[in-house]
Amino acid sequence: MTSIWAAAIVLGGCVLIHELGHFLVARLAGVEVTTFSVGFGPRLFGIRRGPTDYRLSLIPLGGYVRMLGEHPEEEMEPAKEPFSFSHKPVGRRLAIVAAGPLSNFLLAVFIFSVILLFFGQPTLLPEVGKVLDGFPAQAAGIKEGDFVAALDSREVETWDEMAALIKANRGRPMRITVVREGRRLELTMVPKMGDSKDLFGEDISKPMIGISPSGRTKIVELGPASALVGGFVQTWEVTRLTAETVVRLVQARIPFSTLGGPIFIAQAAGRQAKAGWVNLFFLMGLLSVNLAILNILPVPVLDGGHLLFFGIEAVFRRPVSIRMRERAQQVGLALILIFFSVVFYNDIIRLISSSFGGPQ
Repeated sequence: MTSIWAAAIVLGGCVLIHELGHFLVARLAGVEVTTFSVGFGPRLFGIRRGPTDYRLSLIPLGGYVRMLGEHPEEEMEPAKEPFSFSHKPVGRRLAIVAAGPLSNFLLAVFIFSVILLFFGQPTLLPEVGKVLDGFPAQAAGIKEGDFVAALDSREVETWDEMAALIKANRGRPMRITVVREGRRLELTMVPKMGDSKDLFGEDISKPMIGISPSGRTKIVELGPASALVGGFVQTWEVTRLTAETVVRLVQARIPFSTLGGPIFIAQAAGRQAKAGWVNLFFLMGLLSVNLAILNILPVPVLDGGHLLFFGIEAVFRRPVSIRMRERAQQVGLALILIFFSVVFYNDIIRLISSSFGGPQ
């Protein structure tokens, strides 16, 4: 039950904000919205206010906003044309479509900013855990528990600051100041190139001195402005990593078996809910960015496909033909169905593997 309600909060919240973005900008642009649905398929229940049917639908795998005149060939009374989506200037149509993904990005910024404001930013300290054999740190006499205070007279307070300075080294000797049992020691070493793995498990080569962190952290308290900046930075980092993942999937550098669908998300949401509300909403921020990027892919039937068509219309001053759009949407629908088939297959395989004690 925990996984079900946690998934409902995470997925439902991301979808609701996405569709609300479309809805609000459509209303601001003077477009009549006929349906606002969370979920697809048959209507479960809802209310009607004015021309809009606000509904919850059976299949909780997304949602949609249906607008008057959304399809150019749709017939309507002449009096309704000023409120039709297809009769609005291309700039307004672009804004309405882009508002969905943009709302998801803003949701992520909001979630990350609130977490940083009320709970602070956990920061890994530059304290040495293990010292690797055969690396410069061992030869220079660095020991477990040493606290790195400075590199080349530049004070460092976090592990990331220290790592960035080492990475920027180009084979030059470095003076490293460590604190050991209250005493400051000056050591000299030359970082050497070593093999490591990036976040995607691929081998990379970079300057290293051969130490790993102890894992000790401190919480940095942030004010409202700093938390907001941190929220934007966190959203950008998640966006960058997600986009890089998509590129690597297309390049076949990451297997499609790593993708997860609704069952995987529900399991992850359940685990994070048990860990606490902060973890659950952090997951919601991650998924919101993923939903935004998925929707801006230039695939017909997704927001990105519509943006592509409207962009072409803006450049060439004429809309893409209905026949061309229909063919493209058939291809796009096929791609989406294949994608969902893959993620559902992966989810089922993971369930079977976990049931028999296999890898999870």
